[in-house]
Amino acid sequence: MNSAELIKDLKNRKFKPVYLLHGEESFYIDQISDYIEEKVLSDAEKGFNQTIFYGKDSDLMSILNAAKRYPMMSDYQVVLVKEAQDLKWGKDSDDDKKSADPLLSYFENPLPSTILVFCYRNGKFDKRKKTYKAIEKKGLVFESASIHENKVPGWIEGFVRDKGYSIQIQASALMAEYLGNDLSKVANELEKLMLNVKAGQEINVNDIQNNIGISKEYNVFELQNAIARKDAFKVNQIINYFADNPKNNPIQLLLGALNSYFTKVLKYHYAGDKSPQGLASALGIAPFFVKEYENAARNYSKEKVFRVISYLRECDLKTKGVDASGNTEQGDLMKELMFKIIH
Repeated sequence: MNSAELIKDLKNRKFKPVYLLHGEESFYIDQISDYIEEKVLSDAEKGFNQTIFYGKDSDLMSILNAAKRYPMMSDYQVVLVKEAQDLKWGKDSDDDKKSADPLLSYFENPLPSTILVFCYRNGKFDKRKKTYKAIEKKGLVFESASIHENKVPGWIEGFVRDKGYSIQIQASALMAEYLGNDLSKVANELEKLMLNVKAGQEINVNDIQNNIGISKEYNVFELQNAIARKDAFKVNQIINYFADNPKNNPIQLLLGALNSYFTKVLKYHYAGDKSPQGLASALGIAPFFVKEYENAARNYSKEKVFRVISYLRECDLKTKGVDASGNTEQGDLMKELMFKIIH
């Protein structure tokens, strides 16, 4: 079950007595828990029937005592545990008696009128635990997995479409390249962006650059294009800008983007189907961008790409103080890296 299906069930008031929302991608966990918090109970019902705990400041017995209460003037009560990864869950008991583990005992026989929700963010719950298996049997476990980087542009297009907007392919790709695959961060930036764009209007590259703080000329996207052309002058212009603005252009972001980029160039060399559709599928990109990788592959042989990836790893180690001799200033490392790549 994905998040949309789960929320559809909630809208249709098909509730489970216990939910475990866990995983590395917090966006969907927050989306589901926000819906439960805001929509399951009416405003009048929430005063007596909605309790919110935070893992760091709570204990399991307090949560269980709340879960065992009956609702007042309502069919259901909601007990929401945010930041549940900070709870002291304890160890599974070897004792077969249910009384040996009050938490497990409740999960095996939950109160039908309680909707107990655990929001376990930024990591996976241990599936070997008896508590996990009990929730899975009597309630619902939702795992929110991280989205692969090459899926982010498509996710952005779907997100803005649901909000009544459209977005250019180049704009969604630029945004994905700049922000990465943290969907909460991407969604937050999109929400702010849409405040400055008229409803129904197509979001373009200028909108992204003007509202998200990406320089029109000096960004990772333009750097990749310049590297692909071996345009040393433009590469140096951009790198000098990055060096002068390290806070907005951290070297870690640059290294991650270039590693992803040259990995795609390598995939181009090994792709059996060199048609635009075949390459788009193999590289995980929109067909619009295939030509750029064709140009890069002409300028960078397989052997050179392997060396470039090696240079990127060496530079990453130097930023961490490993095998670093002499100056390790971010700007100097980037300039040295660019020289090795394009020559």
